[in-house]
Amino acid sequence: MKIGAERMCMPSPSIDQFIEAVKQTALANKRWVPPPRKGSLYIRPLLIGSGPVLGLAPATEYMFLTYASPVGNYFKQGKAPLNLYVDDELIRASPGGAGGVKSISNYAPVMKAQVRAKSQGFSDVLYLDSVNKKYLEEVSASNIFTLKGSVISTPPTSGTILPGITRKSIIDIARDLGYQVEERAISVDELRDADEVFCTGTAVGVASVGSVTYQGRRIQFEVGEHSVCQELDLTLVGIQTGLIEDKKDWIINIP
Repeated sequence: MKIGAERMCMPSPSIDQFIEAVKQTALANKRWVPPPRKGSLYIRPLLIGSGPVLGLAPATEYMFLTYASPVGNYFKQGKAPLNLYVDDELIRASPGGAGGVKSISNYAPVMKAQVRAKSQGFSDVLYLDSVNKKYLEEVSASNIFTLKGSVISTPPTSGTILPGITRKSIIDIARDLGYQVEERAISVDELRDADEVFCTGTAVGVASVGSVTYQGRRIQFEVGEHSVCQELDLTLVGIQTGLIEDKKDWIINIP
C-alpha cells in the first residue's frame, strides 16, 4: 500500500496502523471465517481520497479502511485447472504507467478482454507486454509462473506487473524446496516447452493452468496431485493454517 500510495500521490498508514486495522477487522468478523479448506475470510484494505476536490488534483484528505467478506474459490471451476487465453490485441499495462500499483487503474483495463475470453469458455486472460507483444506479463488478477524441469520462471516486477505477496511467498518456498527460480522475461513461445504453468495471487492462491490458447493453438500442461504446483500450494496453505512450521515469521497470531 505504501508503494502504491506514493505513486498515486496519497499518504499511507504506518505499518503498525495497517496491521492493527487488519487485526481488528479479523476479530470483528471471526464468526464469518469459513471452515478449513472451504474458503477464507478475505480482508481488503482500502485507501481512498475523500476530500472535496472536483478538479484533477490530489485529494485534500483521505480515508483508510478495511473490510472483510467470507469467500470461496476465486474461479468458478474451483480447483480445476485453468484454461487461459493469450490476448495479443488488448494490453493491461505499459512502461511508466500504473501496472505495478494495486489500484483501479490496474484492474479496469482487463475487463473487456476478460469478458470476451470468458464468453468463449476460457477461465481468464494472459496478457503480453505492450512494447514487443511477445513476453508474458500477468493474468487479469494474478502473477504467472512456468516450470521446466526443476527451473521455475516468472516475469520480473519491472513496473508493469504487481509485486504480489503470494508471488514472493511462492518464490521463497520454491527455493527452500530446492527449485531454481528465475525472475526474467518469458517469451510466449516458451510455453510450448513448459512442463507446468500456474498462477498466484491473494484471492487466487496457487492455481494450476491446464492449457493456454495462443493464436488458435492450444498448449496443454501437466496438472494433478503430484504436480509442483500442488506441492507449492500445499506448503503455502500448510504454513498459513499452522500445519507446517512458520520459519519465516510470516504468521501474525490474533489473540
